[in-house]
Amino acid sequence: MSLDALYDLSGKAAVVTGGTRGIGRAVAEALHAQGAEVHLFDVVDAAPDAFPPFTYHRVDIRDAEAVRNAVDRLPVHTTLLVNNAGITRDRSLVKMADDEWQSVIDVNLSGAFHLIRALAPRMRERGHGRIVNITSINGLRGKFGQANYTAAKAGLIGLTKTAARELGPKGITVNAVAPGMVMTEMAQQLPPAFIDKAQGEALIPELARPEDIAQCVLFLLSDAARMITGEVIRVDAGQYL
Repeated sequence: MSLDALYDLSGKAAVVTGGTRGIGRAVAEALHAQGAEVHLFDVVDAAPDAFPPFTYHRVDIRDAEAVRNAVDRLPVHTTLLVNNAGITRDRSLVKMADDEWQSVIDVNLSGAFHLIRALAPRMRERGHGRIVNITSINGLRGKFGQANYTAAKAGLIGLTKTAARELGPKGITVNAVAPGMVMTEMAQQLPPAFIDKAQGEALIPELARPEDIAQCVLFLLSDAARMITGEVIRVDAGQYL
């Protein structure tokens, strides 16, 4: 089979959470370029046609019922899912407030669980599904001041592996991508010291861009990766090493 055929997503629909900007937007654009119908789930107050060529759904993924209702309105051929939505509330462990802990867990981990649980039945019915969870190298190594974030991202890795075991017999693959520092518009506004530290950890003399993450996600959603499941792929310019 040709590479074009392996990466052809025509006739498939995808959900990308946190898809209005940054990594999520780059993923949505990559999927659309390969023919997929893309639905963005986010909390931006906007109309369904606010982010052409995608269909926008205002959904708070912390709310399981809201997720179920939104999924029920999706086309039946929605068998691709990218759990990208995430927030940070950085503070050292002993100073972290309860709401700072819980809000990050609710979005970054519980939100992904809600989407997988809601979409898995239709994937099982169709005998096809591809799920990619966006975790982080900090979920693998820990990070000072990010107990909530790293716990959520580490939990997402465990969720990925369990979902891969449970859903694999129905033809569904579940994988994770672990970025390091990614030069999104938000990251580029950080103090130079933060970027310099990340670059100092990297082995490649350039930090990843959103498009680099999107290409890895696209691979895992395509038939080129149909025999890969339960894996965590780092896209971090070597920061983890």
